[in-house]
Amino acid sequence: MDPLKQLFREKALDMRNKIKAMLKEHGEMVVDQVTLSQIYGGARNIKSMVWITSDLDPEEGIKFRGYSIPELRELLPKGQDNKEPRPEGLFWLMLVGQIPTQEQVEWLTLQWTHRSNVPEHVFRTLDALPTGLHPMTQFTIAIAAMQSESIFARRYEEGIHKEEYWSPTYEDVMNLIARLPRVAAYIYRRSFHGSKHIPPDINMDWAGNFAHMLGFDNPDFRSLMRLYMTIHADHEGGNASAHTSHLVGSTLSDAYLSFAGAMTALAGPLHGLANQEVVAWIYKMLDALGTQSPSKDQIRSYVKATIDAGQVIPGYGHAVLRRPDPRFIAQKSFAERNIKHDNIVQVVWDVFEVVPPILESLGKVKNPWPNVDAHSGALLIHYGLTEYSFYTVLFGVSRALGVLAQLAWSRALGFPLERPKSITPEWTERQIANQAQSAALS
Repeated sequence: MDPLKQLFREKALDMRNKIKAMLKEHGEMVVDQVTLSQIYGGARNIKSMVWITSDLDPEEGIKFRGYSIPELRELLPKGQDNKEPRPEGLFWLMLVGQIPTQEQVEWLTLQWTHRSNVPEHVFRTLDALPTGLHPMTQFTIAIAAMQSESIFARRYEEGIHKEEYWSPTYEDVMNLIARLPRVAAYIYRRSFHGSKHIPPDINMDWAGNFAHMLGFDNPDFRSLMRLYMTIHADHEGGNASAHTSHLVGSTLSDAYLSFAGAMTALAGPLHGLANQEVVAWIYKMLDALGTQSPSKDQIRSYVKATIDAGQVIPGYGHAVLRRPDPRFIAQKSFAERNIKHDNIVQVVWDVFEVVPPILESLGKVKNPWPNVDAHSGALLIHYGLTEYSFYTVLFGVSRALGVLAQLAWSRALGFPLERPKSITPEWTERQIANQAQSAALS
């Protein structure tokens, strides 16, 4: 058994025993109450699932196993340029709760390199699709096509004890993460560069090789990919893509099908597709204003006109956060260090100064601050990755690290089929009437 898998087994067995003992003693304890507004409003903030790999605090932002993004940028082993953390290190941390050593990260990189061969039928499946099909649709189809390689599906069909579900799931998780950059790069090159594909460089790390296969060998772009893959990797379990992977996985669908489901959720405009919409909105604004370097007053007028037209400002607001997204701040600091005098980046920074006061003045916006999508596109454009319909695929490759690490935990802890109870409007009316009657009698 490989060292990471053995360590994960020990951690998971210990936690499983602790959870069993806790539920035996405290299983009936009431920890939350649900309102009708939450039920009818998208289950917002209802505590109903366990997520091991990360936690999202409204004030402090995302923390991975207790570590903030600034801490991770300092503590995780870095790429060859010693600037940004390697995503392999974050995966190790999310899976076993420990900051890995440089040697452990090197081992994981080598593991993913060895596991990265994509079955030929997956490429043939992609080649059968129209090149104009949205990259996220291609990505989801490719992931589903790789399901033929699922070790869990094969072992389940053969007959495997439920306490061993975690082991083939771990193998699927490792294999799928290893293969995703090759699949994503293949989609990018076939969609936008005439299928002039670039073979992998087995001497590079996971994110650096991804940048290489996309066609970008600028060292700073490789550094950006390491940062991008790290900060987009997870955002607790309540977001749509993470929750979808959890729900699908709870049926004992394997990692490929669970992750394919997650990607259909990430592709929605209210979730991962927002990074595409941010860039489109900026270009639309620059076109309307007739300049690539608008003043803050020009931006302010355009933003107000957008809001008056009943439209949202993409990249601003978040369902949970009540401060600027630390992922936005991390990208801003990257740009401040590596990018000078870029028009699009400057526009993003000016919008950052202009939009929050306007949204706050409306009196109805709980979070007027930028989220991760508000900045990522500008960085990619600077380095030449201008095909913004592909941006959500980058997001998806990164998000695999968190949701698949969690899937391994869900299997190891024996989490059951997720099956919440729904209500009808008639049930709601009866509850309101019963409470009104009780209040009248009291």
